[in-house]
Amino acid sequence: MTARAGIVVTGTEVLTGRVADRNGPWLAEALRGLGVDVGAVVVVGDRPDDLTAALAFLAGSGVDLVITTGGLGPTADDLTAAVVGDHQGRPSVLDPELEQRIADVVARLSARRGWHTDPAATAAGTAKQAMVPAGATVVEPVGTAPGLVVPVAEGRSGPPVLVLPGPPSELQGMWPAALATEPVRRALAGATELRQSTLRLWGTPESELAATLRRVDDQLAGLEVTTCLRDGELEIVTRYGPDAAPAHARLRAAVEEDFGATLYSDGPTLDELVTVALADAGLRVAVGDSCTAGLVTARLTAPAGASAWLLGGVAAYANSAKEQLLDVPAELIAAHGAVSPEVARTMADGARHRFGADVGIGVTGIAGPGGGTPDKPVGTVHLAVVAPEQVLTRSVVLRGGRDAVRERTTTLVLHLLRELLLGGPPA
Repeated sequence: MTARAGIVVTGTEVLTGRVADRNGPWLAEALRGLGVDVGAVVVVGDRPDDLTAALAFLAGSGVDLVITTGGLGPTADDLTAAVVGDHQGRPSVLDPELEQRIADVVARLSARRGWHTDPAATAAGTAKQAMVPAGATVVEPVGTAPGLVVPVAEGRSGPPVLVLPGPPSELQGMWPAALATEPVRRALAGATELRQSTLRLWGTPESELAATLRRVDDQLAGLEVTTCLRDGELEIVTRYGPDAAPAHARLRAAVEEDFGATLYSDGPTLDELVTVALADAGLRVAVGDSCTAGLVTARLTAPAGASAWLLGGVAAYANSAKEQLLDVPAELIAAHGAVSPEVARTMADGARHRFGADVGIGVTGIAGPGGGTPDKPVGTVHLAVVAPEQVLTRSVVLRGGRDAVRERTTTLVLHLLRELLLGGPPA
């Protein structure tokens, strides 16, 4: 078996959902790239007893390394370093040299940002961050908080604990140095290659895929297969070692055999397929959007270099905006309604002509919760993608609340673009 790790994400703000956990998924993928299997990601609040229980749970699960994130700041709720030290049997002591290095960082930040700080409070916070469990390895701070590698005390058993800061930029910046420490290198010495593959289907129910997996189940030894359905996209994520490559090839062949008409990707995400295709073809897009009010444009601009394929977008919510900015005739809206295939097509034409784009996108719909009628219920969406020699349109009624309709509409637009650019399963 390959090396295994467990992750503890700390912070009541993460536990309650006020802040999304970005560290757990990032660390899990970074570790997988190193051949390290992650057994669990545990989220706990800023309570010492809960953190201690999480550390004990992971240590008892047989992992080779435990990683914590968060709780290294200067405030009273930042308790991770002390709790980890106590759990490993290594009481914390002040490291004067580290204290001075942190003080220098704080002074530079204060001068750069114009902070007016109380010297006594700053000194107390700096001293708190410089408390280091005895025998721990210090990882130099990227912000103000140092990282720590805390081995278990002599006479005890258990894995070392790598303590990392909570801000994702600091954690990711510290990661290479943390991996280079001797205790972490030793803990992960048993890592072997751990491959991961993702097949993406559009419009295939999970029940259909389940039947295929049952049919070839006895040929999939060594594969860890996970399926995820979201917004009509079905992902098949497979993790395996090199010895299981033939089993993975059999799985892929079975999926192609049964679902070749809906298999649209062997790895790249929908967004990657669309933006790479636009860039490779030298095509530029403009968006006229009512239903999502800019989410389509935001998604197309998420990758770096988006100016190569996106000229701009108009969030034309009011009818007057559709008329004045996208050249939708008032008579057309009066005849068919703002939410109609005719208006979506004209919005796409208007965006294309206004921006001088190769491809125009038109989006109009009723996201809810109000505004629906018997003829046009909430979730009614009309889309159009217009290119010089091709026009694709879709009209659907999407289920879910307002946010779900807007997100699913955005995904559907990208599938319509993918269909226009690359073919494959219809959107």
